[in-house]
This record gives sequence, C-alpha cells and structure tokens, in this order.
Amino acid sequence: MNLKVRLAVMNFLEFAVWGAYLTCMGNYLGIAGLGDNISWFYAIQGIVSIFMPTLMGIVADKYIQPQRLLGLCHLVAGGFMIGCWWMGEQAGFGNELTDKSLFIALYTLSVAFYMPTIALTNTAAFTILKNNNLDTVKDFPPIRVLGTVGFIATMWFVNCAFIDDSGFGFTLGENAHKFQYTYLQFLVSGVLSLVLFAYCFTLPECKLEKKEGKVSLVETLGLNAFKLFKRRQMALFFIFSALLGMCLQVTNGFAGPFLTSFKGIPEFADTFAANNATMLTSISQISEALCILMIPFFLKRFGIKVVMMMSLFAWVFRFGFFGIGDPAMPGVIFFILSCIVYGVAFDFFNVSGGIFVDQECAPDIKASAQGLFMMMTNGLGATIGTLAAGEIVNAYCSWEGGYLVGDWQSCWFTFAAFALVVGITFAIVFKPEKKPITEIKH
Repeated sequence: MNLKVRLAVMNFLEFAVWGAYLTCMGNYLGIAGLGDNISWFYAIQGIVSIFMPTLMGIVADKYIQPQRLLGLCHLVAGGFMIGCWWMGEQAGFGNELTDKSLFIALYTLSVAFYMPTIALTNTAAFTILKNNNLDTVKDFPPIRVLGTVGFIATMWFVNCAFIDDSGFGFTLGENAHKFQYTYLQFLVSGVLSLVLFAYCFTLPECKLEKKEGKVSLVETLGLNAFKLFKRRQMALFFIFSALLGMCLQVTNGFAGPFLTSFKGIPEFADTFAANNATMLTSISQISEALCILMIPFFLKRFGIKVVMMMSLFAWVFRFGFFGIGDPAMPGVIFFILSCIVYGVAFDFFNVSGGIFVDQECAPDIKASAQGLFMMMTNGLGATIGTLAAGEIVNAYCSWEGGYLVGDWQSCWFTFAAFALVVGITFAIVFKPEKKPITEIKH
C-alpha cells in the first residue's frame, strides 16, 4: 500500500475514534443523570492533556517508537471506553447510571490514554514522511484530512444508526434508541480504538534519535522541550495556544444539547436541525476537511501570524452565528454558516500549529514539543475554557424535560466576545520571525 495512503488510514481511524462520541456525548449524559456535569466531561479531556501528551511524548522520544506507543495507548483507551458502554448496557436504554462515579472513572482513564495519541499521530506521520524524503508542509495536510473524514464518518454513523426490538439499522427519523442519544456511541469508539491498536504495528519504524555524549537530567526526562519558552516567538505562540484552546471544546460540549433543546419548543420540535444535531454539526468537519487542504497555500503565502489570526476571528463568527440562528428557515442558515467557519477556526490553528512546532524544534524533542503544544491547547486552554463555559451555560440554562433550555443567546455572545478580545490582542503583540515557514531552521 502507498505510504501516504497508510498514514491516511492511520489518521482516519485516529479521529473516527473521537468522532463517535465527542459531539453527541452531552445528550446521553443528560439522560444518564449527568447533565449538570457535561462541562466536566469535556474538561477531563483538557485536564489529562495537561500532562499525558507531554509524558507520552517523552516516552516516544526516548523509549518507545511513536507508532508503537500510539497503538498501545489505543489498546488501553479502547478497553476503558468499552467499559463505559458496558455500564450503560447494564443500566438500559433511557435509564440513569447506577454507579456514576465508576462511569466517570472509566471515561477519565480512556480519555487519559486517548488524548496523547493526537500528538503521537502527528509525530509518527511527520517522522515517516521525513524518513522517506517527503515534504511535511505539502504532504501532511492531505493525509490529515482523512482524519476529519473519519470523524465525519462516525458522526454520521451514530446519528443515523439505531437499535430496537427489531434489531439494528439506520434511520434519519425519530427513534428512542438512536446511537447519538445512547451509550452505544462508546462501543463504536472502543471497537475502533482496538482496530487502530492492531493497525499501528503494521506501520514503518520511527527509529528513536540517539543523542551522543553526555546527556543532562533535563534531557533524560524529556523536559528540554520547555526551552522553547526562552524564545519570545515560541513563548507567545504557546500562550495564545492556551487562549485559543479555551474555545476548542465549547461547541463540542454544548452544540449538541443546544440544538437538541429546540425539540422542547413546539414550533421547532419537528425540524431537521433539532432532531439531527450530530449530522448538522458534521458540516463543521466537512468544512474542516476542505480547510486542511488550503493550509499549505495560506502558510506559505501569509505565514503563521495571519493564519492564526484568521482562526481566532473565525471563532467569533462560530459562536456569534449560533447566537443568531434557530432551526427553522431562515434561522438555520446561521447554524450552517457557523459550521462552515468552524473549518477555519479549528484547522487554521491546530493543524498549522502542529506543522509550525515541527518546523521550529530539533529532531530529538519533536514528540515532546508536540506534546507541549497539545498540553497548552487541549490541556490548559481547553480545561479552563470548558469549565468557564459550563459555568456560563449553567447560569443561563437548566435541564427541563430532558432538554437543556434557557438563554442560549447570551451564552454564545459571551463566548464570541472572548474570542474577539483574544484575536485583537494577538494581532497586536505576536510578531513572528520574518521568514516563510519553509525556511525555518532547526
């Protein structure tokens, strides 16, 4: 199989695992009696990302080849995710979980081993491409886009799949046991993790970089990636990574419950958007797939600062359009526009940032540096942002009749205002080195 195709399959499975539950988990948590804790479930992803990607990056730099460590992490993550499904199965459809603490523990352990795999996937792909004399700036985005396709594929699957007394099938209509409202989404994720575990051991080797001569304790522990903070450009990059990371999980956590809440309003109850929140939000990932392919052009033409600015201001529109829209025509157009700009908001920072970090650091700390980038965005930033967003949503909205209803407009406009302030500040203070990314030296 062609090398780039093999890496594309790796990315497809990597993000298919996440797409199975990330955008629709909130609906099930409400049914399972954990609706008030939605923000914590998404914050857990951030909390573990503060240390797990960095730790796994150190292991991948020093001890275990990244593609093998990627597989081992998925073995553990998939096992715990299947445990979450099993607990839901014991409780039954439409029932609250009997042991909520154990469910949270299993979910936390699964996520703790999944989150490092995003950085490990980047590290493995970059290393394999370079080992085969391929251009990461040109060749990585088309490979990464298959990750978004995988995310979309499982989003559509859990949106359309259902199970009832007659068996398993697919539907776009109303069904009490649609995967997007049940614990079956966790089973899909867990099984895909186990598939990726096996697949990772078929990938080419990523031999570890052996450093000659005396090695310091800092280097032995893999902490030398933090020396990147000594450079003003990189320090500001990581600080704004955290600030932008505060936006990342807000719509993942609350877009589903927000759209589904319109089912509790008679005039919107039968609209497509209210009944197919997961499929509607998948437009975001379709946009993401298209935007990834534009990254090489924008990076080479405009540089990292302009690309990041476009991402930051796109978040303003992402949140603002949600605040303006509703599920009926013409309001649903604003929901669609919100999903379209998401591609710029997410990719123009996350994917470009990963390429930028790879270009800026030495070979022996690449995995650690990717883990540090992950820690700042999906760790510190996402944790603070998700918990803050949860407090805002809980202040304006509450669960009534199985739906999270209230003053959603104030919530979305608050999030948009935050993104606007960060974007303006970034435009003023971030001044990268004046050279195209293709000329950056290690």
